[in-house]
Amino acid sequence: MFFELVGDIEEIELIAAGKSIRDIKRLRKQFGPGRWRKLKGIGTVRLFDGRIRTAEIHWYEADGIGKVKLKIKRYLDD
Repeated sequence: MFFELVGDIEEIELIAAGKSIRDIKRLRKQFGPGRWRKLKGIGTVRLFDGRIRTAEIHWYEADGIGKVKLKIKRYLDD
């Protein structure tokens, strides 16, 4: 991962759940079965070069497994 979350993720929204997730087969194979959801939210991140920025973050989550595949979609503090 090229960034570290600093603090909590806010304004969390559900993007997709269950069979609506494009990568559901890969998630189940890599991390195991579960009630998978794709979510997005806004959080503060520390980049690999030390800069701190506000970004929109997307990730997958399942009960008992937690957050996986966190990805920065765009920066919000231009």
